[in-house]
Amino acid sequence: MIDQSWVAMMAQYSRWMNDKLYAHAAALTDAQRKQDRGAFFKSLHNTLDHLVWADTIWLGRFTGAQPALPVAGSVLYPEFEALRARRSELDTEIDAWAATVSTAFLSAPLTWTSRITGKSQTRAGSVAVTHFFNHQTHHRGQVTTLLSQCGIDPGVTDLWAMPGAEEWT
Repeated sequence: MIDQSWVAMMAQYSRWMNDKLYAHAAALTDAQRKQDRGAFFKSLHNTLDHLVWADTIWLGRFTGAQPALPVAGSVLYPEFEALRARRSELDTEIDAWAATVSTAFLSAPLTWTSRITGKSQTRAGSVAVTHFFNHQTHHRGQVTTLLSQCGIDPGVTDLWAMPGAEEWT
């Protein structure tokens, strides 16, 4: 089973990757970020926006503070700088939550209603948290491909390569 230190490590990795990818995306024009490149959410911008949407919903499930957000696929932040600012704020919120997540939360059942299917589900908190971070990694992988299509090499994205990773034991 995962524990609080794993959750904190994944939150730190998520922030590192988000900072890195947003810095690369900032080097592009708005038109390049919003160009339909055939990804799940069409563009680089929309993929980054989807991650903010989904992370906000999942964090709300974990904290009990469900946000009022539009349906999946809606663009929350059409302006890149507003999206980038919200991403940074959200990563701070995730870090704060990760620092306090308990073993009791990770082992208890968590019930939610999917914003995609409308169906209620119950899973162990640890499974939901693992999905949360896996979902981020999945879509950030798409972001690296979209950046590559723009001629930008995002560099090494492996967890072990993150500055400070050598301290994890």
